Amino acid sequence: MRNHLKKYLLITFGSLFIILGIIGVILPILPTTPFLISALACFSKSSPRFHQLLLNNRWFGTTLQQWEDSRTIEHSSKVKAMILITLTFAISIAILQERLHLQLGLLTLAVYITCFYLASQRRQ
Repeated sequence: MRNHLKKYLLITFGSLFIILGIIGVILPILPTTPFLISALACFSKSSPRFHQLLLNNRWFGTTLQQWEDSRTIEHSSKVKAMILITLTFAISIAILQERLHLQLGLLTLAVYITCFYLASQRRQ
């Protein structure tokens, strides 16, 4: 009984992480890759079928396979993520004309995310 409960909880959390990862594709403040890596970890302990579906996915399967093999993410993927984050924030800030407080909030968040990213680059 306990194993079944653990399995279903891990599948539920894995599914939730996939949903959050998909939302993260649209919203730059939610990081897609960590959510998908978390889903991969949940499925590796609960559902070999879902685990393989993630690893074989045509959009992010290669990145997840690399993570599973070496616990690394390609530099080019990181650069693409930073470009996407920068463009999304720039467009969002431009759309919010004459709402200085919202623009400053987005700019602050963008700077925070960039600093976090750059700090994580130095640790590798």
